[in-house]
Amino acid sequence: MALNIGKEVSKLQQMTVRELRERYEDVFQEECRSNHKQWLIKRIAWRLQANVEGDLSERARRRALEIANDADLRMKAPPRTKPAPTVRGRKVHGKITTTHDKRIPMPGTILTREYKGATVQVTVLPTGFDFEGEIYASLSAVAKAITGSHTNGFLFFRLNGTGARK
Repeated sequence: MALNIGKEVSKLQQMTVRELRERYEDVFQEECRSNHKQWLIKRIAWRLQANVEGDLSERARRRALEIANDADLRMKAPPRTKPAPTVRGRKVHGKITTTHDKRIPMPGTILTREYKGATVQVTVLPTGFDFEGEIYASLSAVAKAITGSHTNGFLFFRLNGTGARK
């Protein structure tokens, strides 16, 4: 019997988790303890393929057991005996302070806003704002470039919690 693994996998993907659990029990002859659909699909497909094409040879099984018996397996990480790393021989304590305005998102953030039927996107840079390839010093400058009139940038991009009107 030739197995079309692609066809079998597509059948398995159409099944519910309950049906997959039943199929697993049929194929493996043991109780299924998983409800993870993708894992069940992979395991069932593997077993079906192994049944048709043959499983590991006895020699390969013995070698795998030898390797597993020789391995020192840890169940949990060893206790930490060394102190935390230091910076040039001294520990650094304290808060990191920034001069960054808390209303402005971190650099790399893309601010998106719908304005007059168009989607406007502005990228926050470490030293300004990028809008359509131009660098602006403030959000208000970006809002003025978009609207054509002076507009508060925080209100325009809704960064102060109240939001702006179109």
